[in-house]
Amino acid sequence: MTEERKRIITENYKRVTEKIEEAKLRRDRSIQGEVTLLAATKTVDPEEILFAIHALGLAAAGENKVQEFLAKYDLLRGQAALHILGHLQTNKVRQIVGKVDMIQSVDSLHLAQEIGRRSQAAGVVTDVLAEINIGREENKTGILPEETRDFTNALEEIPGIRLRGLMTMAPVCRSKDEYLKYFCKTYEIYLDIFRKKSHNRIETVLSMGMSDSFEAAIEAGATMVRIGSAIFGPRIYL
Repeated sequence: MTEERKRIITENYKRVTEKIEEAKLRRDRSIQGEVTLLAATKTVDPEEILFAIHALGLAAAGENKVQEFLAKYDLLRGQAALHILGHLQTNKVRQIVGKVDMIQSVDSLHLAQEIGRRSQAAGVVTDVLAEINIGREENKTGILPEETRDFTNALEEIPGIRLRGLMTMAPVCRSKDEYLKYFCKTYEIYLDIFRKKSHNRIETVLSMGMSDSFEAAIEAGATMVRIGSAIFGPRIYL
């Protein structure tokens, strides 16, 4: 890793964290709490991820694909919280249970049950987020907004998993106001389901917003943003 790359990543990371703090100040006063920066590290070299962890304070990183997660796992294990962000096939679950800190893309009961079954067999409890398709896009995974309550209620009954909150990926929008529409709707669903549960004793997560939309997501109430290219630059596909 060159000194130039270190300089670029450092400057990008500082710029992103400053924007996160500025976006928090623009939130409605009713929205409280911190915002976790998760680095979306698809195609990013492990050396660069480790630099962000050790030199810049990055606390969490996420991969879209199981194969890439496993390829980096031995180098990153114990260095930061590691998440799966992309669509997860049930036949891949056994490869990551016990290794991943959170699966953000639980979009079916069948998948959740497999995660629970594999987790019980491994003697662990796996944290998960329910993925909402807030834009109702046919080419994206996730449950529909009106299905969220029944879906999350069902997830809470599955042994071996712990429901921590919600995740969404907004449609590509042309303006901040368009993003806010989707993120505010997701926040309303999140509040309705999680903040009204008196028995809830865990810190809940609302994961939404990426490099092109994280400021709007924070203003709307996100507790976690998933940022890749704004930190590491454009993805390089070999």
